[in-house]
Amino acid sequence: MMRHLISAADLTRDEAVLILDTAEEMARVADRPIKKLPALRGRTVCNLFFEDSTRTRISFEAAEKRLSADVINFAAKGSSVSKGESLKDTAQTLAAMGVDAVVIRHGASGAPYRLANSGWIDAPVVNAGDGTHQHPTQALLDAFTMRRRLVGRDAGLGHDLADRRITIVGDILHSRVARSNVDLLHTLGAEVTLVAPPTLVPVGVETWPCEVSYDLDSTLTKSDAVMMLRVQRERMNAAFFPTEREYSRRYGLDGERMAKMPEHAIVMHPGPMVRGMEITAEVADSDRCTVVEQVANGVSIRMAVLYLLLGGNESDVPATTRPSVSHPHPSNERSAHTIAAAEEK
Repeated sequence: MMRHLISAADLTRDEAVLILDTAEEMARVADRPIKKLPALRGRTVCNLFFEDSTRTRISFEAAEKRLSADVINFAAKGSSVSKGESLKDTAQTLAAMGVDAVVIRHGASGAPYRLANSGWIDAPVVNAGDGTHQHPTQALLDAFTMRRRLVGRDAGLGHDLADRRITIVGDILHSRVARSNVDLLHTLGAEVTLVAPPTLVPVGVETWPCEVSYDLDSTLTKSDAVMMLRVQRERMNAAFFPTEREYSRRYGLDGERMAKMPEHAIVMHPGPMVRGMEITAEVADSDRCTVVEQVANGVSIRMAVLYLLLGGNESDVPATTRPSVSHPHPSNERSAHTIAAAEEK
C-alpha cells in the first residue's frame, strides 16, 4: 500500500492508470443532483497551506467534502506560523487532534517529504506543491485531461498515453508542474519535449526523460498537446529574458501558431494564465483550450487520490474490494464495483 503521494516519479504505470480510472468514476458523481459519496465519512483531512493558493486549495476542499470527509483548512497567514512556529510543532499539533490525512503546500522544496518521513504525524501526506520541486496531483489532472481529449472518456479506461507527443513551453526552471508532468508523462509512455529560453532551462535537464528545444514553431506541428507555463516572476531574482514583448514573440502561443498544430491537438495551462504574455486571449478562449476542464478534472483526480490513499470508510467499502494504490485492480469493473458499493451505503 502506498502510504503517501509526494512525487509523480513515485508512481508506477499501473498506479497512475488506476488513479486515472478511479477519477473517471469520481467524475460521474459531479453529474448527479447530489454530488456526494460517503467513502470518507468520519475521516478528517487537513489542508495545510503555507503558500497562497486558489485553485489547488479549493479543489482539494471540494474533493474532500464530496467524499464526506471532515475538513480543516490551515493557512500560515494568521496562524502561529507567523509567530515562528515550526513545521514540526504544527504537525504534532495536528497529530494530537487526530487528523487522518494532510494535504500540504509549502514554499520549500522537500517539506512534504520531510513531513511524511519525520515521524511527527502518523497520517498519509499528499503533496499539493512544494517550492520548485513537485506537484503530483496537477500532473495527474493534466494526464487525465489529455487522456479524455486524445483517447476518449470511456475508450481511455485502462489505457495510458503511449506514443502521444506533449510539448511543455515556458518557465521550466521554476516550474514544479513541468517537473511533475515530465515524470508522469514518461511513466505513461508519452514523448515529452520542453521548450524554453536557454536561461529558463534547469541545469541537469539532460538527465530528464525528455527532449529539449529552443524553437517553439518547430515542435508545434508534431504535438498532440501543448502546455503553456506562466513565467514565475515571484521566484526570479534576475533578468532571464530581455522584455515581456520579446518573450511573447519567441515563446508565446497566439492564433497563428495554434493554426500550425494538428487538428486534434489541444492547448493546456495549469493557471493562472497571464493573457498577452505566454498565451493570447484568442487561444485561451478557443475550443482547443482545456483550462476550465483541467480545473473540473482536478476535483475528480483529488477525490481519487484521497479515496485510494485512505482506502475509503471501512463501514462503507468491504475489505475484499477496498482499493490499494500500489496494487491496482485487475480490471476497471472492480474499481467501479468498489465505488458502487460505497454509493449503496
